[in-house]
Amino acid sequence: MAFPTQLSLISKPSPLFSNLPRTRFNPSTTARPTASRFKCLASQTGFFTRLGRLIKEKAKSDVEKIFSGFSKTRDNLAVIDELLLYWNLADTDRVLDELEEALLVSDFGPRITIKIVESLREDILSGKLKSGSEIKDALKKCVLDLLTKKGSKTELRLGFRKPAVIMIVGVNGGGKTTSLGKLAYRLKNEGAKILMAAGDTFRAAASDQLEIWAERTGCEIVVAEKENAKASSVLSQAVKRGKEQGFDIVLCDTSGRLHTNFSLMEELIACKKAVGKVIPGAPNEILLVLDGNTGLNMLPQAREFNEVVGITGFVLTKLDGSARGGCVVSVVDELGIPVKFLGVGEGLEDLQPFDAEAFVNAIFPYFIH
Repeated sequence: MAFPTQLSLISKPSPLFSNLPRTRFNPSTTARPTASRFKCLASQTGFFTRLGRLIKEKAKSDVEKIFSGFSKTRDNLAVIDELLLYWNLADTDRVLDELEEALLVSDFGPRITIKIVESLREDILSGKLKSGSEIKDALKKCVLDLLTKKGSKTELRLGFRKPAVIMIVGVNGGGKTTSLGKLAYRLKNEGAKILMAAGDTFRAAASDQLEIWAERTGCEIVVAEKENAKASSVLSQAVKRGKEQGFDIVLCDTSGRLHTNFSLMEELIACKKAVGKVIPGAPNEILLVLDGNTGLNMLPQAREFNEVVGITGFVLTKLDGSARGGCVVSVVDELGIPVKFLGVGEGLEDLQPFDAEAFVNAIFPYFIH
């Protein structure tokens, strides 16, 4: 059922960005990708498969952004290098106690920290690790194994049918709308034709904020014209437009909500069902945005959202201002859900595809010789 009086396709420029170059909607053309060796054309067979691979490949090429984004966590863990520089067997207990403290301060979590430390202790006492550099390498390998064992599917999985639908969920203030805008920018630069859906119908300024992002990224957007519109109706209409007008991906924003608010969490179920009625199997991805500054406090949120709508991946934001980078490992290990993107800055390109090896090298960057 259509909602012509309630919804519209917005392409007008935001006055806040009136000086930016505009991209007008033309039904006869697809979005023009930027010049890039990672370019993925929408006309290619297996477009979504290629898109996921290219974004994952780009994560390896953007190591510098990941490295700079985790400077505070790295500072916290720098003590490990000092501890291991002059390590000897007699100091094993003291060194491991201090290493344990450094991991806990960086929010690796008690269970993971104990697991890592006890594994190192066993290998040291058995003679497998005989130097500080070997201990450091074993520490990095242990963290990498934790991430790859349960969270290896980090690329976007968008199926084979257009449009693919990505729904963004999370609590208030976590950075959902900003993450959606940055994701739109990244996907559009790889050649995808993007439609945004302003499903945050509770917050008065939410649609305006998303319109600004649509202007910045040159994407189209569907918004509710009337107050008190149902979020599920907005998303349903957006997906219908995406299907009818040849969009590759529909990015669906939703209202921020506390994971303890039952009625609002129920609304997410309605949104998911509404999208699925238009395209069976949609949404292809349900990404939960988590504020990295909350550290281990994000785990209860993640559990509840996953139980209600079935999270397919995490977007961890604001990690550039946090010394709690270990929470990345904690959330993957506990829930077995992969991290898809990391927010490591405020720029358009600072939503980085997650690469476990790059992350580990960013928080443990130094080698002892």
